[in-house]
Amino acid sequence: MHAEIIAVGTEILLGQIVDTNTRLVGQVLADLGIDVYYQTVVGDNEVRMRAAIDLAAKRSDLVILTGGLGPTKDDLTKQVVAAYLGKQLVEDEAAMLKIKRHFEISQRKMTANNRLQALYIEGSKPLANETGLAVGDFYQAEQGPDFMLLPGPPSELRPMLFKVALPLLKQAYRQDQILSSRVLRFFGIGESQLASQLDDLIENQTNPTIAPYAKDNEVTLRLTASAKNEQEAQALLDGLESKIAKRCGQYLYGYGDDNSLAQVVMTKLREKHLTITAAESLTGGQLQAALTSIPGASQAFMGGFVTYANYAKEKLLAIPAEVIDKHGSVSEQTAILMAEQAKQKLGADVGVSLTGVAGPDSLEGQPVGTVWIGIAYRNKDGYAQKFHFPRQRKYVQARAVLTALDLVRKELLSEN
Repeated sequence: MHAEIIAVGTEILLGQIVDTNTRLVGQVLADLGIDVYYQTVVGDNEVRMRAAIDLAAKRSDLVILTGGLGPTKDDLTKQVVAAYLGKQLVEDEAAMLKIKRHFEISQRKMTANNRLQALYIEGSKPLANETGLAVGDFYQAEQGPDFMLLPGPPSELRPMLFKVALPLLKQAYRQDQILSSRVLRFFGIGESQLASQLDDLIENQTNPTIAPYAKDNEVTLRLTASAKNEQEAQALLDGLESKIAKRCGQYLYGYGDDNSLAQVVMTKLREKHLTITAAESLTGGQLQAALTSIPGASQAFMGGFVTYANYAKEKLLAIPAEVIDKHGSVSEQTAILMAEQAKQKLGADVGVSLTGVAGPDSLEGQPVGTVWIGIAYRNKDGYAQKFHFPRQRKYVQARAVLTALDLVRKELLSEN
């Protein structure tokens, strides 16, 4: 059983957007034991789309197309596939009702072209779109390849893929062996260093397998086991994870594709019924933005301070001017006071501070990438750690936020 993925969109070819859908769909298919031999990108052109479909149909058992399901003239995917199959497009009543309600609620007039989003290929299974309006499609042919059509926006594709399409794929392509995957997330270690520490496990892998992926400021490992049932698969994954944890467990912070350090920290804070605040200079509120991006953040995040200028540190956090004059705004002493004062002023259990030099110029004689992170945790004495992230401004800020979250995570774990 092998598949082909066709990403539809001229904007992908022009480099206006990055195609992340193909990678995600490929991972899902791999977890199902379905090999992907080809991946294609084609523009919004009927002739070229038909050529890509013709070629894919000759060499693949399953063809998955992403994108081109919208209401505009360049959204041609379902029309082209339907023509290839010699089928009509029919209306999905539930999807049409959702579209009508959408326009009613937004108090906008629904135009005729929006009806396209509710159409699916005759004889296929319509795939409900949880977060958007365009219905997807799964067509199983008596002869020739099967076709699956998924929306282009990742916010629509992801829930449709995992909640609707994946169960259908599992049912349609059942195998004697099941594949089960587990994603391990690491922070504070690079991909090459992680691979080096696990070199023998990766080199000699059979079942389960290990696939490392480098992401922004972190690394993930996807472990995949093949077994007769889920219980056996989980036992295999547990055994491999145990070996990995013995070598790199200090960097392992969580599991799953949809996870982050901010989510792990917020979950642990809520479990412990603790609250957190932050005082940021270097990062200008990015840490607080990361925390409040997590649903339910109000249960643990009390609010915080952005004290970019020294005057703000003195005025909002009551940090003595003589401390900043003597030690500098980028210093251990200032970082500790920022965390302690923020914690005290809002009555939080945890205070975090970030101060440093994001660049492009040095500050107070300290080079770009210098970062101090302060932690005031419950009844412990406040402390600060110094880090060096000598790269461009955005990287320094992003890395500082994640490092601060990781320090809080470790404090939360230290009480277990």
